[in-house]
Amino acid sequence: MPEHGSVPSLASTLQQQLADALTAALPDAGAADPLLRRSDRADFQANGILALAKKLKGNPRELAGRVTAALPASELIKDIEVSGPGFLNITLTDKAIIETLAARSADAGGRLGVPLQADAGTTVVDYAQPNVAKEMHVGHLRSAVIGDAMVRILEFTGENVVRRHHIGDWGTQFGMLIQYLIEHPGALAHEGDAADGEAAMSTLNRVYKASRVLFDSDEEFKARSRDRVVALQAGDPQTLELWQGFVDESKIYFHSVFDKLDMEISDPDIVGESGYNDMLEETCRILEETGVAVRSEGALCVFFDDVLGPDGNKVPLIVKKTNGGYGYAATDLSAIRDRVQDLKADTLVYVVDVRQSLHFRMVFETARRAGWLNDGVKAVQLAFGTVLGKDGKPFKTREGVTVRLEDLLDEAVARATAVVRDKAAKVGLSEDEIVENGRYVGIGAVKYADLSTSAVRDYKFDLDQMVSLHGDTSVYLQYAYARIQSILRKAGDAVPAAHPELELAPAERALGLHLDQFGEVLAEVASGYEPHKLAAYLYQLASHLTTFYDQCQVLSPDNAPEVVENRLFLVDLTARTLHRGMALLGIRTPERL
Repeated sequence: MPEHGSVPSLASTLQQQLADALTAALPDAGAADPLLRRSDRADFQANGILALAKKLKGNPRELAGRVTAALPASELIKDIEVSGPGFLNITLTDKAIIETLAARSADAGGRLGVPLQADAGTTVVDYAQPNVAKEMHVGHLRSAVIGDAMVRILEFTGENVVRRHHIGDWGTQFGMLIQYLIEHPGALAHEGDAADGEAAMSTLNRVYKASRVLFDSDEEFKARSRDRVVALQAGDPQTLELWQGFVDESKIYFHSVFDKLDMEISDPDIVGESGYNDMLEETCRILEETGVAVRSEGALCVFFDDVLGPDGNKVPLIVKKTNGGYGYAATDLSAIRDRVQDLKADTLVYVVDVRQSLHFRMVFETARRAGWLNDGVKAVQLAFGTVLGKDGKPFKTREGVTVRLEDLLDEAVARATAVVRDKAAKVGLSEDEIVENGRYVGIGAVKYADLSTSAVRDYKFDLDQMVSLHGDTSVYLQYAYARIQSILRKAGDAVPAAHPELELAPAERALGLHLDQFGEVLAEVASGYEPHKLAAYLYQLASHLTTFYDQCQVLSPDNAPEVVENRLFLVDLTARTLHRGMALLGIRTPERL
């Protein structure tokens, strides 16, 4: 067995055999790619000979014949035919399919034979970035869900991942909040459990609204608030202590929301804007001394030839304002320095709204000019689109207010619990199981709707569709998993066992070939930061399973024992692949639904 129990996929084994045959048959071709892909005419099609024939000025069908003749006799290929202008249509043996899947099933590490990447590095993923003293709304959902899935997937491939939650915990509004607290001591105290997130948020909300009213109506309070910002930035101990109170209270609330999202966020990973304060002056000095940033009208700016405003003039990235205050850019650039120099990251992934793309393009280019990003260290924005309502407009309440994230999650869980309750009697679920599964189905539905859409696209938030048992939904996949568990429980003495000597039905072959692609899909998802491709793979897997059930009864008394065992083996491996894949998306798969 290869290292880590990894199992080469059928496609990679076939690719290697074809590449060797190409080299043997056509020595002048050099290292040629057979261009192998899945096909609906056979299991695979190789198209690489057409390009080679052009290069070698030969007849593609004749070249294809020579390559076919150069393939070694093996237990992998059942049939190979030259079609059209020199395509190779290749069908694999049933034996090779089952033996490869058996090796995946036997992988003691529980990785289903998926290899760890050979060149693992360190990636910092910046995601789930709420603001202190402000409620999380639907816009915070995507950063959290997409980021959490990418962290899980990257870690599974062997990458060393550092999580970073760049919370908004600094800035002028804190002068207003802290000044209000000084003049209204005890305003942050709330009734009930100290760790109650809802209570913490309603208290913060109350203080925020009251201080804002005062700030807008009382010029003297406004002046005192501005002085307080200066005291905060200067590190005045009393001011910092009160600021810390707002941060701590907000963290109680953040943790309660992330807990609802079934997502683990730990305190050491929360490094907000304030975490880089001590670096800001040095970052600006380095940029100015190296000529990357220049003074313009009193501000420290970085200019770009390709970033122009509506008037045709260059729009700069402002690192330090005319009044001496620091812009977001100074913090973001300091964070890059910290992540590259101290955390030793070679990849930085920012899960940030697509509307901030220009800002990050300018920040990354500035960091490149300063030498903090280079050929060995890259930064990527995993940009995401907007959450829309059913009407296709940005998701708001009837009153036109942005939807609170907690309300949304509670509603999803309530809807899902009703769906689970509807079927509960049939499977004999207890009330506790109904409640727990309702939560897993509801939160899974919200996450999957997000993750099954390409991140950069907007998507419609439609709870009715999300908790539907039909179509491309999380519930459909969860039911597929639970249905397999039900079959395995009913199997009695029959156990899952691979039988490579059996001839497979078309639906068995299709399911088996799809199962074998799991590792390749994960590698593609990890390298391109595209979790929607994993969601699509899992949906196709559940669809193959549905076809398999229709065409191949598992526990039929008419089946020979080895057929029953082989089909149990196929559904068991399907369940384990679904379970692993869903877990990588941050979604639970209940045993009974």
